[in-house]
Amino acid sequence: MNPDLNRLQPYPFEKLSALMQGAVPPAGVKHIALSIGEPKHASPAFVLETLARSLEKLSVYPTTKGSDHLREAIAGWLTRRFGLAKIDAGTQVLPVNGTREALFSFAQAVVDRGAARGGVPLVVSPNPFYQIYEGAAFLAGAEPYFVAATTANGFKPDFAAVPAAVWERCQLLFVCSPGNPTGAVLSNDEFRVLIELADKHDFVIASDECYSEIYFDEAAPPPGILEACRAMGRHDYARCVAFHSLSKRSNLPGLRSGFVAGDAQVLAKFLQYRTYHGCAMSLPVQEASIAAWNDEAHVRANRDLYRAKFRTAVDTLAPVMDVAMPDAGFYLWAKTPLADDTFARELFVREHVTVLPGSYLSRVVDGVNPGAGRVRMALVASVDEAAEAAQRIRRFIEGR
Repeated sequence: MNPDLNRLQPYPFEKLSALMQGAVPPAGVKHIALSIGEPKHASPAFVLETLARSLEKLSVYPTTKGSDHLREAIAGWLTRRFGLAKIDAGTQVLPVNGTREALFSFAQAVVDRGAARGGVPLVVSPNPFYQIYEGAAFLAGAEPYFVAATTANGFKPDFAAVPAAVWERCQLLFVCSPGNPTGAVLSNDEFRVLIELADKHDFVIASDECYSEIYFDEAAPPPGILEACRAMGRHDYARCVAFHSLSKRSNLPGLRSGFVAGDAQVLAKFLQYRTYHGCAMSLPVQEASIAAWNDEAHVRANRDLYRAKFRTAVDTLAPVMDVAMPDAGFYLWAKTPLADDTFARELFVREHVTVLPGSYLSRVVDGVNPGAGRVRMALVASVDEAAEAAQRIRRFIEGR
């Protein structure tokens, strides 16, 4: 067996399940889960109808590259959303089966085990982070290097503190904007600094932007790495690849549909890898995805629901705990009045609400876990359930 499999840590939800062993919630109180970032809003009916009408296409093998129509729909959305001057649907866009599998497989294609400068290749990642980044690094034969995202830096990774020697060994940088779990958004200028570092030290940037369409100000959508490239006059998007998904944007997590876009040379090699990997998107899913990417009305309605939930939750919780509106995304990254794992277990026992301890989403570096003392609350339930959960959490804190 691949020995690197032994380096994989339990997933946060495995740790949460172990934490809750023997915990008994109050009888007759409905469970509200804020622990998993799985959207619970209704999927768009027109997308489901398109999927159903296309089922006869299951008789055809799909290509790994996807249909011209799908890649053109994605390129059109990117142009509208990020104001791109140009994006080549044929060479700079590639559909994927959700960003999770794409983020993992991208590292396998990008990391060159034999080309480390001064040691084992490094994959630089925010901390706290989406655990796929770490597992992808290990199984690509690299070592993760974690960059803390704390209150001191507005919950953004402190990339300025990374030594030059680390950048020299870096082959892949994962960024997540809006951040999971912090909700912090990188600016175009902050992306530009990272792009200049990638130019100087010759590494690739994988920008995980799967939460980019959940934000609170319609006049100020979060920027993305391709937009930053456009502002720099870089239409080849050299060393930059953006990852997007319909899971959060369109409430379609089960569709497993997303895309990567950017550097054509990098994507050509990634396409070659994926052709052998055997991960083509079925034609019915492609047709449904085209419908979703071509419509914004359902996405704006989705944001309206999140705005209502966040206003209520923050207004309810702010008087009793350190919590604030994120820049974007659907997580509250709240400070707890006691150890985060103790808080999560006791909250479940007393109020039947599940949240995720922040320490489960982070790694200890130099004796510090930047997620410790916080919990991630995914406001994915209905408006009424999210409001009820906030009331229960407040009651739990006030009753201690």
